Amino acid sequence: QVQLVESGGGLVQAGGSLRLSCVASRRTFIRDAMGWFRQARGKEREFVATISWSGGSTFYADSVKGRFTISRDNNKNTVYLQMINLKPEDTAVYYCAARQTYSDFVMNRPDWFNSWGQGTQVTVSS
Repeated sequence: QVQLVESGGGLVQAGGSLRLSCVASRRTFIRDAMGWFRQARGKEREFVATISWSGGSTFYADSVKGRFTISRDNNKNTVYLQMINLKPEDTAVYYCAARQTYSDFVMNRPDWFNSWGQGTQVTVSS
């Protein structure tokens, strides 16, 4: 297991931007596939974006394509989610997730990941 700590959430107006960060405690972070998921009140947790350990593969939910960018800095054990043109429907708790892999592979299902952060609230006002 790895400890994940998210930060960067907050309240922003529609059209605004935020950058979320997730710092992982594992020394072998370079072998962790990472993901961002979100859960709005009363809804199930949903896929937002994922990135393989090399950063060579990234995937996005259709609802965020062109607005969100996932990236990672393996020297800092950190994965980021840059969010622009935020919409009220982006309001949710955003969770960082990790899974150690032995190939440069990542899946988009939350049940594939085995480590989760506590989440950071993102609220977009209209």
